[in-house]
Amino acid sequence: MQYFPVYFRLAGRPALLVGGGDAAVRKLRLLRRAGARVTVVALEADGEIARLAADGDVVWQRREFRDDDLVGPALIIVATESAADDRIAEAAREAGVPVNAVDRPELSTFIMPAIVDRDGIVVAISSGGAAPVLARRIRERIEALLPGRVGRLARFAEGFRGAVEAAIPAGPGRRHFWERFFDSPVAAQVLDGDERGARRAMAGLVDAASLPTEGMVYIVGAGPGDPELLTLKAVRLLQQADVIVHDRLIGPEVLDYARRDAERLYVGKARSCHSRSQDEINAVMAEKAREGRIVVRLKGGDPMIFGRGGEEREYLENLGIRVEVVPGITAATGSAAAAGISLTHRDCAQAVTFVTGHARNDGVPDLDWTSLVRMHQTVAVYMGVSSAGAIAGKLIGHGMSPAMPVAVVENATLKTEKVVRGRLDRLAELVRENGIVGPAMIVIGKVAAEPGCNVVPLKQPALRDLPRHEAWVVAG
Repeated sequence: MQYFPVYFRLAGRPALLVGGGDAAVRKLRLLRRAGARVTVVALEADGEIARLAADGDVVWQRREFRDDDLVGPALIIVATESAADDRIAEAAREAGVPVNAVDRPELSTFIMPAIVDRDGIVVAISSGGAAPVLARRIRERIEALLPGRVGRLARFAEGFRGAVEAAIPAGPGRRHFWERFFDSPVAAQVLDGDERGARRAMAGLVDAASLPTEGMVYIVGAGPGDPELLTLKAVRLLQQADVIVHDRLIGPEVLDYARRDAERLYVGKARSCHSRSQDEINAVMAEKAREGRIVVRLKGGDPMIFGRGGEEREYLENLGIRVEVVPGITAATGSAAAAGISLTHRDCAQAVTFVTGHARNDGVPDLDWTSLVRMHQTVAVYMGVSSAGAIAGKLIGHGMSPAMPVAVVENATLKTEKVVRGRLDRLAELVRENGIVGPAMIVIGKVAAEPGCNVVPLKQPALRDLPRHEAWVVAG
């Protein structure tokens, strides 16, 4: 973010506009809409400026810019569209006065965004001066999305702020009331133009809101890592949450979708290194929900697939706390898609089995190894990096071909994504030689071959004419 976005109050304050051409007129209109007292400095000016000056709505100084013009104005806009812009902008910067040189971001200390103004609801879009046409295109799309009376809705809500503050103590309950209001039929009435009916209905909403608010926990899957793979519901809940309890696998780009003022609690776990125990995580979720807060328990992948989401839901429900699970894209499907693997390719596998490679005591899990070596299936191993060699040994010992293709996908869907492929009997070396440390998925089966599924039957000699393994990095 090159520019810090703020809204600058100009009502009744002096502003200086240097220049009198078309660009100056466009900026003058914006300054006047903001209520600024505008002085224009220009030898010649557009007819609109002359008319406004004649009516006393702006002051027009018919002369060149002077350095003493920098004394007093809250900001300066330079629109001479000549070499003079450089000198004036430099003088303004040295004087510490905010300055914008039209279409010259390198000279400016602030820039003018593309603006959507809906009668008090203002949206500003900026590309940091890099692509103003793109910013205007985005503005056009937002213009089409916003209801015409959205500004009336804002003023309607403002009229009830005092009543809401008297009925609901400051805190999450008051914010939750307003979130419910803007999604309610009452807000729809305002947007439809029926403000009289909306006022009658609003009184009932405020009376009901004086009752104690009830907290809730949403157990939300954040997907494999790429924030664009969040579900729409996950994004909406992140923007509504009072508290976000998140794992170590949740990247900062995902958390960027959260409310800036939401409380964030990191409870990440790594192998043999837990920042908080599961009991502590359960307790903190319950504590925050009992305070009447909306809690999002944010987990990588899908919370109900090796994510202990079921345990957390059961704990909270036993305490009488409302819980909802929001699924996410699980690591197996996200990693397979990133690596171009079809887990159930019709020519290779009629089933896929998800297993964990992590046991309670950091050992090898006690799996049904015999069933895992059946033909025509894919085995997707979660959390199996540290036990990769042992897993391969178990599968080979129970009858799987040492030449069975494997793929390891680390940091799937992220910029640091790495995909490596090879044979089952070299799985441990594949992990070690390519520096795989996790989080990673291991895919075992004919579908992991590249290209196609040309793999020998079970226990047939290895594919001697193929390279023992291949490795590459996929750019995110």
